[in-house]
Parts: sequence; C-alpha cells; structure tokens
Amino acid sequence: MPRKPREIRTGGIYHVIQRGVEKRKIFLKNQDYSRFILGLELFNDVASMDIWQRFFQLKQGGTDPPWKKLEAVRKERAKKASRLVDLLAFVLMSNHIHLVMREIRKGGISLFMRKMGGYSTYFNKQHDRVGPLFQSRFKSVEVENDRQLRAIFAYVHTNPVELWEPGWKERKVRNVQEALRKLEEYRWSSYGDYVGKPTFSQTTQRTLFSDLFGGTQGCREAVKEWVKYKAARTPRDFGIALE
Repeated sequence: MPRKPREIRTGGIYHVIQRGVEKRKIFLKNQDYSRFILGLELFNDVASMDIWQRFFQLKQGGTDPPWKKLEAVRKERAKKASRLVDLLAFVLMSNHIHLVMREIRKGGISLFMRKMGGYSTYFNKQHDRVGPLFQSRFKSVEVENDRQLRAIFAYVHTNPVELWEPGWKERKVRNVQEALRKLEEYRWSSYGDYVGKPTFSQTTQRTLFSDLFGGTQGCREAVKEWVKYKAARTPRDFGIALE
C-alpha cells in the first residue's frame, strides 16, 4: 500500500524528528556529530554541488590547514547559495535528532532531508556497517500557533537534560541550575547560539525566535522556565506532538 504523501506547506514551520533504525545510536563519536551539523549548514542549498568532493580537491593542494580550506568552501557556496529551508533550531541526541524548520521553497524540507540522508553513507563507512541507519522516513508536525512555537523552542533545546537526569520529564529536576549550565555547554545544539555562546552560528537562521523572545536573555528565560516549572508535565500539555 503506497504511503500517504506529505502535506507540508510553503511558509509553514515544522518540528521534524528522525530516529535511528531500531532506536540504535546514530552518533558514536564527536566527529559524527560535527559531520552531521556541517551537513545541516552546507546542504541547505538548492544547488547540487558535491561539497565534499570540492573540499577534498582543496585538501589535496596547498599547505592551508583543513579549517581554512573548509572556509573556502563556505565562501564559494555563499556566492550562489539559495536556501531550501530556514533551520530555526536543532538538537542532536545519540539516537535521534530534532529540527525546527520553516519551509521557504516548495518541497524544500523533503529535499533537504534527502540530502541529509547522505550522512548514512558516511556513518556506515566510518563504522564498518551496512544497511539503513534511520527509521523509514522522518516525522514532521506543523507548529500551528505562537504558543506551540514558544514551547517547541524550549522542548527541543532541553532534550539533553535526559543525559544527566533520566526521566526528568516525569518529575522535577533535582538541580535546576546545574541542568541549565550543562545545557549551555552542550555542543550539539543551536541553544548556545541563542544565548551568546556561539557554536555553529552559520547553521541556523535565528531571527524568528530571537524576536519572539526578545533576544538572548528571553531565550534563556524560556528554557529556564520550562526546566523549572514544566518538567513534571508532558509535552502534550503544551500542544507538542509526542514521538
């Protein structure tokens, strides 16, 4: 039986979730996280340029360090870049990812996620495995109002609390300040870029959430309030679809 076509509208904002097949880990080392996030930045483009091939061409010549050659690829791409989506927020967990995206071109989210599927090839080569890495197709849920938009910002960015306090969503966090400190230090998320601790500032488009919360301090307060007062309730209480 054919799958029902996705209904993603241009201009809509979507919470996108993708898990490893059989809930397996899809990131095993720091390099894996970095490679995925670099893809979030460089593959958000209508062009089909093989960025990795271009990077390795540059790598073979000259004496510049790898970071400088990567910067050359970024500048080359920027001259003709045309984004598929606005990537508003993200977090990478060991066995799944959360992305918040606004579709700015028809079919942009689906094309972007297909491009990101190339991570599976990288992962399989790195870790000597074969077969699918992700569960079927990604899940997407439209964010329908400002209430949900505010909630999804905090929900996505507080996912890593589970690493330090398993089951925290069913009860109060034991040490709120410690959890907030660790969230700001968690590298594999867009949260640091929102609160003045840049990590991957070229990857996301942050104007919408920054304006919604009134800047850096407002973004920090939104996450703080979620951790302090809402951990004992489920995301459904705030209009967020559960996985």
